[in-house]
Amino acid sequence: MSDLPRKAVTRTAKLAALPLGFAGRATWGLGKRIGGKSAELVAREVQQRTADQLFKVLGELKGGAMKLGQALSVFESALPEEVAGPYRAALTKLQEAAPPMPSGTVHAVLEERLGENWRGLFLEFADTPSAAASIGQVHRAVWHDGREVAVKVQYPGAGEALLSDLTQLSRFARVLGPLIPGMDIKPLIAELRDRVSEELDYEQEARSQQAHAEEFADDPDVVIPGVVHQSDQVLVTEWMDGVPLADVIAQGTPEQRDRAGQLLARFLFSGPARTGLLHADPHPGNFRLLPPDEEAGEEDGEESRWRLGVLDFGTVDRLPGGLPQPIGDSLRLALEGEAAAVYEMLREEGFVKESVDLDPDAVLKYLLPIIEPAQVEEFTFTRSWLRAQAAQIADLRSPAHQLGKQLNLPPAYLLIHRVTLSTIGVLCQLGATVRLRDELEVWLPGFLPEYEEEDGAQEPVKDEREGGVAPELVEDAPAGA
Repeated sequence: MSDLPRKAVTRTAKLAALPLGFAGRATWGLGKRIGGKSAELVAREVQQRTADQLFKVLGELKGGAMKLGQALSVFESALPEEVAGPYRAALTKLQEAAPPMPSGTVHAVLEERLGENWRGLFLEFADTPSAAASIGQVHRAVWHDGREVAVKVQYPGAGEALLSDLTQLSRFARVLGPLIPGMDIKPLIAELRDRVSEELDYEQEARSQQAHAEEFADDPDVVIPGVVHQSDQVLVTEWMDGVPLADVIAQGTPEQRDRAGQLLARFLFSGPARTGLLHADPHPGNFRLLPPDEEAGEEDGEESRWRLGVLDFGTVDRLPGGLPQPIGDSLRLALEGEAAAVYEMLREEGFVKESVDLDPDAVLKYLLPIIEPAQVEEFTFTRSWLRAQAAQIADLRSPAHQLGKQLNLPPAYLLIHRVTLSTIGVLCQLGATVRLRDELEVWLPGFLPEYEEEDGAQEPVKDEREGGVAPELVEDAPAGA
């Protein structure tokens, strides 16, 4: 392709083609059925064509269009199986790859941001990107000191494209809504739009990533690449190999799936407690499964010692005290069947507005299927389980749907809610069996009664500095860069 399409009129036209294309293929399908093809075969062809167009448009545009595609990709598990296949293949592509930016554009950005002698910073630099995402692409290189590095280069005009796309997408969110039953896409688009400035700020991303890298430096289970160099629109970090989580989802062993799922849950709940930050972009493209550290020695059950690699800290939620304690308190009370106490806490936190009056027992009944994974010692996350949850909430006639419409999501919990749902979506894609309670007991404030917490549950790590942590992180570039 040529370059990132930046003209608003061009991008708008491409995005507008999505709903028009949906309607056109429905008409095409009707014609095929009249011509004698079976309804099942026609439906499958229509779904495949729609999926192909979805990837082509969202992938080519990158920006906010691709960002939405990545966000939706983790929820494909909620689709009915007969529909999910074509979309799964198309949306999963968005997690790892997109049409690349031309090498000439990449060189121009590097020259502008790193200096005319930017090649002197590297012993080697691969012009072909190893990954392309929503606002930038990654090139593999060797830093001047011999370290293998990942060079993340932001697309020129990415900010303008992000805002334009998300504004346009919000206008036909209702058309995209049926892709994910039970999910209101418009608030998701609005929340992604609110995060645009953070996503574009590579200095902030570098600080967030280095804070995690330092905290998890000696962790036997989670690996975070350190930051090597950062400038406007360019971020250089340590290179990390490993099996992409999308590959584990597609063809991983049961042991790899379970291990990846356990570590993903551990990272979700431990990150805020240890760094004061919540990694807020949990789609499979941002994770790797790494083999055991060779220095740790050989042991039986090697796959149980595989590690989780985590990438992309462009979007984080700042939680200096860890996850809010009301989450753990209300979850514990719900599991104990304390309907009145749960209802009162939801009211205090703003999940139930003062003008709304609900039956506490009905609220508890609504919550119990959702918190089922925390009720047992271990839980197997499956697509069928998630589909059942989505279908119940999406059914306009169900009590769950009617009650859900009356609940409110306070702004302070918006990103936490999306991250949790996205993580559950990935766990269901993995089909992982996870000991979720183990992680909640250690890392979620309030999940254990106070007397148990005093006996050894981990206290969140607090940091008074702005943004949770603010370490020194960027090494100076060599002279002449």
